[in-house]
Amino acid sequence: MPWTEIYRPKKFSEVKGQDEAISKIKFFVENFKKGKKALVLHGPPGTGKTTLAHVISNEINSEIFELNASDLRNKAKLLEVLKPAIEQQSLIKKGKIILVDEVDGISAADRGGLLELISLIESTTYPTIITANDIWSKKMAPLRKKAELVQLKEIDYHIMNEIMFEILKKQGLFLNKNLITGISVRAKGDLRAAINDLQTVSRLKDPSLIILDERNKGTDIFNALRMIFKGKPDNNILKIFDSVNMSIDEIILWIEENIPYEYQGKELARAFDLLSKADLFKGRIYKQQYWRFLVYENIFLSYGISASKKNIKTGFTSYKRPTRILKIWMNNQRTAKKKTIAQKYARHVHIGGKRAMNDFPIIKQILKSNIKIQKELKLTEDEIEYLVR
Repeated sequence: MPWTEIYRPKKFSEVKGQDEAISKIKFFVENFKKGKKALVLHGPPGTGKTTLAHVISNEINSEIFELNASDLRNKAKLLEVLKPAIEQQSLIKKGKIILVDEVDGISAADRGGLLELISLIESTTYPTIITANDIWSKKMAPLRKKAELVQLKEIDYHIMNEIMFEILKKQGLFLNKNLITGISVRAKGDLRAAINDLQTVSRLKDPSLIILDERNKGTDIFNALRMIFKGKPDNNILKIFDSVNMSIDEIILWIEENIPYEYQGKELARAFDLLSKADLFKGRIYKQQYWRFLVYENIFLSYGISASKKNIKTGFTSYKRPTRILKIWMNNQRTAKKKTIAQKYARHVHIGGKRAMNDFPIIKQILKSNIKIQKELKLTEDEIEYLVR
């Protein structure tokens, strides 16, 4: 049996490295009837999102009813599976919790299920716990408005060491401290991966011979910001945005929003000066199509802003999602998609672009319901996503 299952925490006191998240979860549970009815636990893989959902059910003596992204494929499937669960009382426990695991695993075409989930959340009398790796994608916007968001941090390698030594003690095993630290560092905050590696290594005749390579792991925007604002500026910082699944324009907005939370005085002035230079090069790239300038834009945004601080910063900072400016930018993005779709349609049916824009509500319904026409117009994935929203 996997050690991740054998030693899965059963109580809040057994969960390590997520004190701030646990505090918010307890507040949600205690005030469930007064506030929002859903809680979204979001963060990188292996940080304990699903585990915490089960811990909550244990702490409040509730049955847990679990679904995943495959159950959200469409409205009919969700009604068939979830609606009876939220209407029936638990027969064996005091209460009930609805767990929707990995909700961001649904595709753009499955939004009917997501919208129905939101509708059911509003009508249920039971707490709904939802897990997601990336809650900030566009398709998750309606859910973000209806739920409390709690971010789970990557687990510090010191805490991983502590947990793994405790597991080895219970197993009656001993491994070299440096090997344990190597496993922790390699896992990059993914505790589940670290424990799986530990179990694998413990079975080897000579664990000291194993070579640990770093995991190839994507970085979310929160960890990227943490490395830039708090970490030491080095060559690795220059590559930080390569693994962030977000456009450079959106990354700029995140950086702009969060600089004041980390920097003050001369550091703040220096960081904003470099951010303005990155924006200047972005304008030159778009205007003159000088794509070689991308390297300078990246240097200013990563190494430059990281080097603006005098000393390495410690402590935890809760980074904020950009609000007003991001809404303006996203609205402009939506308008741009509307224009490109209208232009493609106008060329295909031989009408003027202005008329296509005026008739767009009707055109949108035609295109939305006909995949064959979408292919004929060669619509991009982003344009199709805009239509089905």
